[in-house]
Amino acid sequence: MSNQKTSFTLTEDWTVVVYGFLIIALTLVGLKIPNPAFGWKDTSELFEKVLTISNLTNVVFVFLIVYAIAILATLTLGKNVSATVKGFPIVFVLTFLALILAGNAFLKNWNLEAVIFSLSIGLIISNFFSVPIWLKESLSTELFVKIGLVLLGTSVIFGDILKAGSLGLIQALLVVISVWYFAFWVSKKLGIDEELAIIISSAVSICGVSAAIATAGAIKGDSKKLSYVISIVLITAIPMIIFMPFIAKALGLSEAVTGAWLGGTIDTTGAVIASGTLVGEEALKISTIVKFSQNVLLGLAAFAISIYWTYTNNQSETAKESKPTIGVIWERFPKFVIGFIAASLFFSFVVPAETIDSVKGGLKSLQGLWFALAFTSIGLETKFSDLFNNEGKKPLYAFLIAQLFNIIITLVIAYFLFGK
Repeated sequence: MSNQKTSFTLTEDWTVVVYGFLIIALTLVGLKIPNPAFGWKDTSELFEKVLTISNLTNVVFVFLIVYAIAILATLTLGKNVSATVKGFPIVFVLTFLALILAGNAFLKNWNLEAVIFSLSIGLIISNFFSVPIWLKESLSTELFVKIGLVLLGTSVIFGDILKAGSLGLIQALLVVISVWYFAFWVSKKLGIDEELAIIISSAVSICGVSAAIATAGAIKGDSKKLSYVISIVLITAIPMIIFMPFIAKALGLSEAVTGAWLGGTIDTTGAVIASGTLVGEEALKISTIVKFSQNVLLGLAAFAISIYWTYTNNQSETAKESKPTIGVIWERFPKFVIGFIAASLFFSFVVPAETIDSVKGGLKSLQGLWFALAFTSIGLETKFSDLFNNEGKKPLYAFLIAQLFNIIITLVIAYFLFGK
């Protein structure tokens, strides 16, 4: 049946590279992507800031952009276009509700990000209602995630690492390497499959949600396993935001050491900023620098994991008889990683700084939206029984043990590098 493919049909990975760069190109030639407001404190602010005609107009404009890209990508992949035409607006509306919930000031203080709401909304619907077949067929989870990851590359600017300084980079390298291998070792000792072990290791050691998503994409991981790890990352970040500053104070740590400790252990950038703010100006600055350093390593880590996974998990006859050749590795290598790295290099060394400043808000907004759409989709195709089964305790234990190791080893490294 493969000979039915037209010359216009691309693989999913090349499709996301094409449409990810189409979005980037449109912004660079002048398309202004609005950044709708979702922040609100009470009901009056909800109607005065979020549900206004002008803001809803911006939301509709963004919807039309992602809707068009979703339809074009479905066409390019040779999939069911009518399902996307009917189903995508529903996924978008559910995601819009998640973004509104995440914009609430009270929930923001707890660092409950949009992806956890979009996942929860999808899970509630899939577990208490019957999801129609045509809606399930419109759930292009990997497509949404990978487009978001290509766009994420535009915010990983290598210049940031130079501003961060050598100490931030040294700590990031030491923490990422040591914590990743420890987390992987613990996961394997607990009998967790290699796919889930790699996702957990990346989430703990690099930068939480983004690292988990990038790693799952690189190894073509199960979306259910990804959603499980994301849930753990976001839930464990909450007590860390609150208690780590108090622990640092009790230990008598300086602001510099505290900031380096927070930046190296807390798994999301928003949570790092929230926790650093509780300590002071210097802690906030150092924690952000260290977290930026770890974020920049995401592309290199995804590339290395892709090579490893492709090289060790190729099941073709050629691979069974001998080690995979360069050609086999290239065939199986996730091409969206190339799009991520290309976007990062392009924005680091080609696009002028003033242009980056003018487009980064819109691109970041779209990147977050694609991720949220993906997690709404994951929720809609996942049952609680699949997500939180008896085997789910082992990954939780592995994550918590690895995070405890992360907290201890990062404190030691931060003390030696930033202590005076």
